[in-house]
Formats: sequence, C-alpha cells, structure tokens
Amino acid sequence: MGVDVHRRRGESFDGLLRRFGRKVQMSGRLLQAKKIRFHRRRTSKAVDRAAAVTRAYRRSYLGYLEKIGKLEEELEKMKAKRRRR
Repeated sequence: MGVDVHRRRGESFDGLLRRFGRKVQMSGRLLQAKKIRFHRRRTSKAVDRAAAVTRAYRRSYLGYLEKIGKLEEELEKMKAKRRRR
C-alpha cells in the first residue's frame, strides 16, 4: 500500500516531486519508518544470560592467555577462523 502520484498534464517534475513528498508526509509512512528504524526485538532472559556467561568465560580465558603470554597466538587463530566463514 504505497503512495501513488501520477504526473498531471503540463506538470513539471519539480511539482510532481513536491506533491509526492507532501503525500508521503500526510500518509504518516515516513514517520513510521523513522520510528522503527533502529528498533531491535527484545531477547529472552535466557538468551541474555547465556550471552553474559559466554562473555564472562571469554574475558577470563583471554585474561589467562595474557598472563601466560599466549594471547597474540590465540587472537591470530581467532582471526583466521573468522576469515574461513
């Protein structure tokens, strides 16, 4: 259900464009599109918790690797793994 605007006889392109813009504004479509532009669906609490556990594990693992001096090697492996996807 879009906005239909047909060119009238003798109407300039600028006039047509102006009329189209006015119709789009009056229909409320532009306002609705702006409202939902950055909308993200709410995730469940279980998914949020699982993500938090994964982040905590990864953070502690990377901290451990940094302590033993093998962080750079592991980061290179992770980058290579991402490139293969």
